[in-house]
Amino acid sequence: MPGTSCRRTLRLAVSLIAVVAGAWGLAAMIAPPLQALQPSEQALVDLYRRVAPAVVRLSRGASVGSGFVYDVQGHIVTNRHVVAGASTVEVTFLDGTVMEGEVVGTDPDSDLAVVKIERLPPGVEPLVLGDSTAVQVGQTAIAIGNPFGLSGTMTVGIVSGLHRTVPAFARGSAGFVIPDVIQTDAAINPGNSGGPLLDSSGAVIGVATAIALGSPFPAFAGVGLAVPAHLVKRVVPSLIAKGSYEWPWLGVSGVSLTPDLARANGLPPDTRGAYVVQVVPGGPAAAAGLRGSTRERGADFLPVGGDVIVAIDGSSIASFDDLLVYIARYTSVGQRLQVTVLRDGQRLDVPVTLTARPATLPEMP
Repeated sequence: MPGTSCRRTLRLAVSLIAVVAGAWGLAAMIAPPLQALQPSEQALVDLYRRVAPAVVRLSRGASVGSGFVYDVQGHIVTNRHVVAGASTVEVTFLDGTVMEGEVVGTDPDSDLAVVKIERLPPGVEPLVLGDSTAVQVGQTAIAIGNPFGLSGTMTVGIVSGLHRTVPAFARGSAGFVIPDVIQTDAAINPGNSGGPLLDSSGAVIGVATAIALGSPFPAFAGVGLAVPAHLVKRVVPSLIAKGSYEWPWLGVSGVSLTPDLARANGLPPDTRGAYVVQVVPGGPAAAAGLRGSTRERGADFLPVGGDVIVAIDGSSIASFDDLLVYIARYTSVGQRLQVTVLRDGQRLDVPVTLTARPATLPEMP
């Protein structure tokens, strides 16, 4: 009968719908939704949403750099080379808010600078400075900035190396260096300069400042460099208060002691320390009587006659980089140090009072 046939067709359709719905439900239970993220991915997404609003784009003409909010008063940390020569810069937040920022302080010897805006946009919170002295090779490193002007870009890598030194930009190859720099393989390109390098908690461990070039073109080659957060903690408060920072200065140039250099100076080849090649005339080391090399020896023209610094205030110094890092991390202008040296095979303690680093180095003899 027609009615019976219709009812059978309806029951069959309902059964098919039930089977399809059951299969879909089973598939839905087995496969996660397309939008689902792995826990590690979700952590990065959450970090970006929390941190990126405090990372800014700094512009002056065609030049673009990055920076990040340092405090609720509207101070922004960036690189000195990003704002060099400018009194004001354009500050653009992730949400598109644009403000004028005043350059209130710069330090060429750390490549750090501070820009001040009148107020923070609603909901923007300062970033937290982490402990860069506890950073370890292999831990996650995250950069947020504006590479090639692409605002709000995040890249992820690891900390690739520690205690690097790079030339201070304003002084050239004959001047001072920035000590204790962090190396990372998180992609950093032109425009990232001044932006934060973060750990996995979102704390700032460094300020992106330079890249090592693998070609004539200024593009990332796997080696990014960041000024460590512990220098930010020392330098930035002084830039805010005075517009500048006084670096403590010992007044020596030198190299790390090598086995060949140790032998040339009559020391066991396994001796380690910071070998003093030159003492700057009129500097603290000269006033204290520290000695630089007096002549050269052998076919390799190895310097001899100089002091070997092996400790400061009881802390071991195993290389010239150790010396630079110690002075930068732990000392201040006017501080009196006990410098332990090896001189003519004897161990001596020499008291040295640090002075402020001069604007330019005097001529060496």
